[in-house]
Amino acid sequence: MSDESTVLVRTEGRIGRITLNRPKAINAITHEMVLEIDAALRKWADDDAVEAVLLDGTGERGLCAGGDIVAIHRDATLSATLDDAIASPTGKFWYDEYILNAYISHYPKPYIALMDGIVMGGGVGVSAHGNTRIVTDRTKMAMPEVGIGFAPDVGGTYLLAEAPGEIGTYLALTAAQINGADAVAIGFADHYLPAEKIDDFTSALTTRPVADVITEFCIEPPASGLLAKQRWIDDAFAADTAVEIVERLRGHDESDAHDTANVVASKSPTSVEVTVRSLREITSETTLETALETEYRVSIHFLVHHDLAEGIRAQVIDKDRSPKWSPPSLTAVEKADVDAFFAPVPKALVLTNGVQA
Repeated sequence: MSDESTVLVRTEGRIGRITLNRPKAINAITHEMVLEIDAALRKWADDDAVEAVLLDGTGERGLCAGGDIVAIHRDATLSATLDDAIASPTGKFWYDEYILNAYISHYPKPYIALMDGIVMGGGVGVSAHGNTRIVTDRTKMAMPEVGIGFAPDVGGTYLLAEAPGEIGTYLALTAAQINGADAVAIGFADHYLPAEKIDDFTSALTTRPVADVITEFCIEPPASGLLAKQRWIDDAFAADTAVEIVERLRGHDESDAHDTANVVASKSPTSVEVTVRSLREITSETTLETALETEYRVSIHFLVHHDLAEGIRAQVIDKDRSPKWSPPSLTAVEKADVDAFFAPVPKALVLTNGVQA
């Protein structure tokens, strides 16, 4: 094992430990990292010497800031057709990443995701589907995709749709950050650990049962500030189109609602409407696997859509923060435009019980 590796894989006492190791990029996840994580998990699943798995990240800034969006920008710029998108490095990355997300949700041993610091996009995918999700007082979690002309993926639509009331819709359309207490309150995490106890917590896992360590170190989280907003969020975000959601926000008596309307209206109009449709299609019969299958189709369509390349350009490449969305407004997005994102793609992702079918 070399500290130059982008994923550090090793066993420590009772646990298998996976550490994302790109601290300068806040451990942004790459295709190579996805394959390494997947291989380690499948090896340890049948290893009786490994009682649990711990996922964490190098550095103080966070577990994982998401995917490598500079690479995604390159492929979005070059992909003219759906076939191009599927064959691109990004298309192949998403395919394997979503398989990993599903596998994590069915992992047969305690999968302890230490969600300290920034946890966004792909970082949510490798953590929030686990069976033992730990947040801290430093956690900053978000699904920020609509701000770059994309839509929540990595199973994010499933998690967001399962959140109380319309909080998931609010988070998806605003790209708002939540803290650790919020994450526990809405079902994105299970336990709350003071950040100052991380080293003691991880050390204890190497010698003691997971449940005992959690009981000793994890505490009751503070009250969720997000839940305090639920009344007006549920009222405004219950609509089935983003156009109507913004109208409800602008007509609401809460000043926060007016500010939120401006935030939603500033995101990619296409992304916002596609995201609403994605969330509304999730029902009590939907599984994580079927949500990921839909997300894969939607993601591939986005890779050939103008807004993804433009959104990343504005936020990360040129950093002018002035994307020129096409179409430019919510009212200009046609239903047929939204429907097109859910159409079949030449190579489908099919998952069954956490594995590729």
